[in-house]
Amino acid sequence: MLALFYIFIAVAIGVSFWQITRILNLRSVIATDKDNATQGRNAIYFMVFLYAMMIYCLIFMNVILLPESASIEGEHDDNLFDITFWLIGIVQFLMQFLIFYFTFKYKGEKGKKAKFYSDSHKLEAIWTITPAVVLVVLIGYGLWQWNNIMDLSDLEDPVVIEVYAQQFRWDARYAGDDNTLGLGNVNYIKGMNTIGVDMTDKNAQDDKQVTELYLPKGRKVHFKFRSQDVLHSAYMPHFRAQMNCVPGMVTEFGFTPKYTTAEMRQQSEVIEKTAGINEIRKAKGEDPYEFDYLLLCNKICGASHYNMQMKITVVEQEEYDKWIAEQPTLASVLNNNN
Repeated sequence: MLALFYIFIAVAIGVSFWQITRILNLRSVIATDKDNATQGRNAIYFMVFLYAMMIYCLIFMNVILLPESASIEGEHDDNLFDITFWLIGIVQFLMQFLIFYFTFKYKGEKGKKAKFYSDSHKLEAIWTITPAVVLVVLIGYGLWQWNNIMDLSDLEDPVVIEVYAQQFRWDARYAGDDNTLGLGNVNYIKGMNTIGVDMTDKNAQDDKQVTELYLPKGRKVHFKFRSQDVLHSAYMPHFRAQMNCVPGMVTEFGFTPKYTTAEMRQQSEVIEKTAGINEIRKAKGEDPYEFDYLLLCNKICGASHYNMQMKITVVEQEEYDKWIAEQPTLASVLNNNN
């Protein structure tokens, strides 16, 4: 094995010297006006090809993007994305044109002498101050949006839910009538108490453990996250929300759903995307797909990471009240199994 390593090193050094020799030999090769004209035209052809691909992607690849945000807070994420996308897109479009156009216009020709400016304080000020101002505005907007999702101190009557992560599944625990979750710790995991709730805490008696999330439309949801084993990441893409689940600590965020699952299924973007997915599934002989909100894990947490997901159903407040009333309390479940 050591001999193969030495052979590999020798070959790599030989190839490096060969490439360096080729580069040094290029100094003796002088490009003609014909070569310059050819490269200038090629630059224009490539520019046309590049713009054609850009336009194609903007028009026909839009279907792979997520539909509009399903949460009120996520609207600002979409706004920030759109502003950034258009700023970068416009600058990129103009800069690509200038690069390839100037490559063509100022190609080498006999009798043409290049102009040279050692520096320009005006230009340097423009391309330093302008990006700085733009970044300050974008970062400021982003920080405001972060605080909008993370500041949960003054919520009025939120739905309080703990999401518990473990390889490779999610569990959820709803706060009961007191709207306060009981304490939880992995040391309390025993038998049916699979997510480690401290049942001596009076606030835990009316908590409700479920395997599917139901959320009421138009009401703030306060999520708290724990992990049993490794680092997971709770990702709810349609709500523009994501938070790491860290062993040994509680993380949190909140958002307000603005579309029920049924309403989201009727949106044109979702209908188009669903139709495309079902064409693929039909060709494979698989059952049709129906849109649902999902909680996914966005950290590679092990072999079955890809399968770690939980269904999220958003309904009107009346339907949510009915559903949550039907769920048994954690205390009753544990008492019945003792």
